Amino acid sequence: MQSITILGATGSIGTQTLDVVRANPDRYRAACLTTNRNIELLADQIAEFHPDLVVVREVRAAEELRRRNPGDVEILVGDEGLLRAATYPDVEVVMSAMVGFAGLVPTIAAIRAGKRIALANKETLVVAGELINCLLKDLGGSLIPVDSEHSAIFQCLAGESPSEIERIILTASGGPFRELPAEEFARITPERALKHPNWSMGPKITIDSATLMNKGLEVIEARWLFDTLPGQLSVVVHPQSIIHSMVEFIDGSVKAQLGLPDMRLPIQYALAYPERIANAHPRLSLSALGTLTFFEPDTGRFPALRLAYEALERMGTAPAILNAANEVAVAAFLDGTITFTDIPRLIERALAEIPVRDAPTLDDILEADTTTRRTVRSYTGC
Repeated sequence: MQSITILGATGSIGTQTLDVVRANPDRYRAACLTTNRNIELLADQIAEFHPDLVVVREVRAAEELRRRNPGDVEILVGDEGLLRAATYPDVEVVMSAMVGFAGLVPTIAAIRAGKRIALANKETLVVAGELINCLLKDLGGSLIPVDSEHSAIFQCLAGESPSEIERIILTASGGPFRELPAEEFARITPERALKHPNWSMGPKITIDSATLMNKGLEVIEARWLFDTLPGQLSVVVHPQSIIHSMVEFIDGSVKAQLGLPDMRLPIQYALAYPERIANAHPRLSLSALGTLTFFEPDTGRFPALRLAYEALERMGTAPAILNAANEVAVAAFLDGTITFTDIPRLIERALAEIPVRDAPTLDDILEADTTTRRTVRSYTGC
């Protein structure tokens, strides 16, 4: 039986990881669970899965959780607790499913502790891809991608030589505003932007999908996962979200991975790798679908994708600046402080004004993140 830590157990990926655990009780055990502040759901998860350890962000939340669960579970708080969960001795696999930059340090700790990483936190590789790859190489660690696009690429590359990759093609749904005229973007409300046509995700990732920043972050992540150059990474809009990504090889052959838009599939694949295990999920019927369509992304209406490519070309701490600016801007949009079109505008301003440091250390990345957040908050007046 495999013991698992789930960093971000009450989020979208975390709850779907527990779906996989629930369906395979003979294979997986949820040993450690963490949340930011959703102690109501965490309490239910404790009652069902009986973890050894849980972690919450604040002391007050921990006290409330102890009142609700007076049993044997150990309840820890804050960054120290996250590091304990990420390095818990009895755990073999760490599902890194926290949202945003906050997942970086616990994921690094898990790698250093020799854990196998199932990576759903794309920001870890976006801001510190070179550092993460060096750690994995030096320590002999393993990392399996969980994002549907990167899982698809990973599966397409099984048995293939990396030197024979000509191009990686990431698919994007296009979000809810693919056909919306640009002049209407400034009037987009958070409520409209949170209605993704295909996927059930948390609010931050759903907004990133609406701006296409999510795809930009995935391009940067793919560069480090698959050791490719920026020019080998392209994006195509595929509204049906059935082809999750493709790989084109030097002989012109293209391999694609298809499936229904269900995150439990790549989660299960990452946990079971290199095996595949049966499940009772709905199956794909191509004849029922009828038509699959593809379009070039419009970076004029969705400049976030262009900004991500620019940060990737620039390297150093530029991706960390991009990511931090985006996290602050998305939070401000969800709070109603800025408009939808302000999100890429603030990111572009941050990339233009904040100095980029080359060959960054972890401390450099942490400093770039802190500086960018402070700077972008000053832009918004928050």
